[in-house]
Amino acid sequence: MKHLPNADGVWHSLRLADGGEANALAVQHGQIAWMGDIAALPAAFAALPRVDARHALATPGLVDCHTHLVYGGQRANEFAMRLAGASYEEVAKAGGGIVSSVSATRAASEDALYAQAAPRLQQLLADGVCAIEIKSGYGLALEHERKQLRVARRLGVDFGVTVRTTFLGAHALPPEYAGRRQDYIDLVCNEMLPALHAEGLVDAVDVFCERIAFSLAETEQVFKAAHALGLPVKLHAEQLSDMGGSALAARYGALSTDHIEHLSPTGIEAMRASGTVAVLLPGAYYTLRDTHLPPIAALRAAGVPMAVSTDHNPGTSPTLSLLLMANMACTMFRLTVPEALAGITSHAARALGLQDTHGVLAVGRPANFILWDLSEPAELVYWLAHQTPRTIVRQGRVAIDALGLLQP
Repeated sequence: MKHLPNADGVWHSLRLADGGEANALAVQHGQIAWMGDIAALPAAFAALPRVDARHALATPGLVDCHTHLVYGGQRANEFAMRLAGASYEEVAKAGGGIVSSVSATRAASEDALYAQAAPRLQQLLADGVCAIEIKSGYGLALEHERKQLRVARRLGVDFGVTVRTTFLGAHALPPEYAGRRQDYIDLVCNEMLPALHAEGLVDAVDVFCERIAFSLAETEQVFKAAHALGLPVKLHAEQLSDMGGSALAARYGALSTDHIEHLSPTGIEAMRASGTVAVLLPGAYYTLRDTHLPPIAALRAAGVPMAVSTDHNPGTSPTLSLLLMANMACTMFRLTVPEALAGITSHAARALGLQDTHGVLAVGRPANFILWDLSEPAELVYWLAHQTPRTIVRQGRVAIDALGLLQP
């Protein structure tokens, strides 16, 4: 990570986006040590440098809780195929889809994958992202899944951002295992996952549970293997049909189930009972020109927390703006402004198991916050164009200081 100035100091004359009364916070040793009215600043922080935020709007650092950021190549041809009328399943059956990215990812070296992923991450960081999930799933063989996860770890270190890695070996059936589904699931559970976990490369385990991917029974085998290693699970569920994946995931205490356009009342109740987060992915919904809306009203009524993420991937959500996804979640899914903002902060952090360190501004947490030159919180999801943060404090260091707040 390049050297960045630390953010230790008393940041004052700011406005909290959540409406809180505090107009100042003190950062000490990279953590938020105090929040309140600047007039009541404790003596213990009086000697810290003062930073005038100039009435900027302050939010927690944003959290992108579902991405496939590390991959080889691109799939613009599939976009053209869908415009010509091909369905998601038809593209996959024609040799496109996930398997296409698998070929490109396997052909790329670790350094090449890093070189391709770094600019994508930089664009998300410029949007205000301070924590991000990066999945594997385009290798589908131990050496290539390892490449993806190693790149994800390197990105976190080099760019000073919290990265949670998710093993998605059960993303698709690799071509060499055609007709041998159980053999591949055995490989995922008995060889790939234990090896990658032993190398410290896995924070969570995901499966694509869908009629074009893996069944409930196959998904449960992967979940059992994850639990045996003490790893939390997540699930791509109910994107194209209702297979009951969300209810299965909830039984295993899943951090989240993601996509969920076809989520049933039974699945909603199971998620409510388990505390599983519903992750909405409007970029994929939009790109696939889906018309089956996720059950937002029912999720809201049940009190299931809803997160919003980019789902950045080369095939179905080639976006690199979390703020645009928040706007789309409001316009297409009818989230309210507070729901959308929670969706890219506190609820997104919970979907990664980071609820104790990210997603809210609170004393004792690492300093991850954004200052925006905006008049009100609604502007964060109102503008369709990119809204550049004026100051980004990430992991206790100042990553962007467009306002020149640290100048003498």
